[in-house]
Amino acid sequence: MADRPPQSPNERDQARQARLRQALRDNLKKRKSQLRGRADLAAAEAGVSSEPDRAADDRSRSDAPDRE
Repeated sequence: MADRPPQSPNERDQARQARLRQALRDNLKKRKSQLRGRADLAAAEAGVSSEPDRAADDRSRSDAPDRE
């Protein structure tokens, strides 16, 4: 700790907030990845593809009127 210059309370709070923000972001990414993995596993067990149905997306786009 002697290597760091003394910080004002405001600088310490800002550094703490930045660390917490980064930790929350990392945690959210990890949880999303876990959920995707579980969804893929459940889909594989059910014999269903977990990939989005691109054909249905294309059909819905072609049916929709242009909004220009």
